Amino acid sequence: MKPRRSALAELPPPDTRRWVPRRKAEVVAAVERGILTADDACQRYNLTMEEFESWKQLFRRHGRKGLRVTQMQKYRDRPLRSNVEAPSTSSKMTPLIGGRPGFL
Repeated sequence: MKPRRSALAELPPPDTRRWVPRRKAEVVAAVERGILTADDACQRYNLTMEEFESWKQLFRRHGRKGLRVTQMQKYRDRPLRSNVEAPSTSSKMTPLIGGRPGFL
């Protein structure tokens, strides 16, 4: 299926270098509406499929705000705290030193 020219004209230009959340959302929405395939979008905008899929996932979960570069780290899946290794029990605690526990 070939995309309509008028629909493509409303998308960010293919040479876009500055990806603000609005532009990312427009590309994701175009793929979801069938204006472009994900492969076509990646080729048109020189994106990796992984990059596009991360936009799509963040947009679905958090809306346009999730597509802010500064927010991406905050919204990405992180390991649960319980997966973090506990400190080694072989370290010996010393009595309080200057009001704080110390390690040997």
